[in-house]
Amino acid sequence: MALPPPDPQFVLRGTSAAVHTLHFSCGGPEPDIPLLFSGSENGFIHVWNLKTRRVDTALDGHGRKSVCCVKTMGGKERLLSQGRDQRICLWDLAEGRTSVTDSVFTEHVGFCRCSLLKVAQGRWLLAMAARSLEEVQILELPSKTSVCTLKPEVGAKLGMPMCLKLWQLSCGSQPVLLAGYEDGSVVLWNVSMGKALSRLICHQEPVMSLDFDSEKAKGISGSSEKVLSIWSLNEQQNLQVYKTHELVNAGISDITIRPDKKILATAGWDHRIRIFGWKKLKPLAVLDYHTATAHCVSFSDHSKPQDRLLAAGSRDQRISVWSIYAQT
Repeated sequence: MALPPPDPQFVLRGTSAAVHTLHFSCGGPEPDIPLLFSGSENGFIHVWNLKTRRVDTALDGHGRKSVCCVKTMGGKERLLSQGRDQRICLWDLAEGRTSVTDSVFTEHVGFCRCSLLKVAQGRWLLAMAARSLEEVQILELPSKTSVCTLKPEVGAKLGMPMCLKLWQLSCGSQPVLLAGYEDGSVVLWNVSMGKALSRLICHQEPVMSLDFDSEKAKGISGSSEKVLSIWSLNEQQNLQVYKTHELVNAGISDITIRPDKKILATAGWDHRIRIFGWKKLKPLAVLDYHTATAHCVSFSDHSKPQDRLLAAGSRDQRISVWSIYAQT
């Protein structure tokens, strides 16, 4: 008989608003304090101390407009956040500071989260939905230099970009972008050449979230439908459908593959977090705690496998934190 799903290890309350994005920073050397960053609908970013399970700092930089993405940039002191105020903010949190040091105006009103990729020491690429509906802009940080604007071919009606994932096979190799669009397709872009390498229609509805495993050259996407689409990238850089998985209920807000590539988690419109084995997409657990749409899921970057956590944020204003298959 299957084991019953576990309860959350603990629950974080106090955001006073729906939680839209989560990001861990736990990989530092001892006695470094493991942190969890959350972004909420009321425009606040909360920095949670995972030892005390309380908020260390609340950051307010998006004019009370919903925060849809938070990422650290090479350590806990530098933070990037994206809000529905059409701004991406860079923060300096060193020595207790809470100041926005720079910002980028995105001119995009959609829900598409930006994607960040470290390309060299102190240098990052940032992909974000651009002002023109179908375009994606790539900037270099911290200089904010424009690298390219990715435009679909004339006549290709992709609609708005909905989710983005920058990646590269190894440090120094060509950066590549996977973008999920409103028409249900996923497009692979060569960033240096600014051109589309491959396009695959994965869903009948807009692609809400995707993640990619560059080691296996395999990715996964979810939409408002009752299906997860698993696709692969062949050596000719062509995307192809690998398999699909039927879900019990429709609607996926977020998908993330754990850094060790063993399992993945989905955040569902049905309030549930689902855990799958990544190799064969075998369903492993349904985490049923939240009372409203689950918006986001994130795995911790603890260096010791036994410390690894999964966090989920929901419209019910709570963040559930789970210890799930940490030993495998």
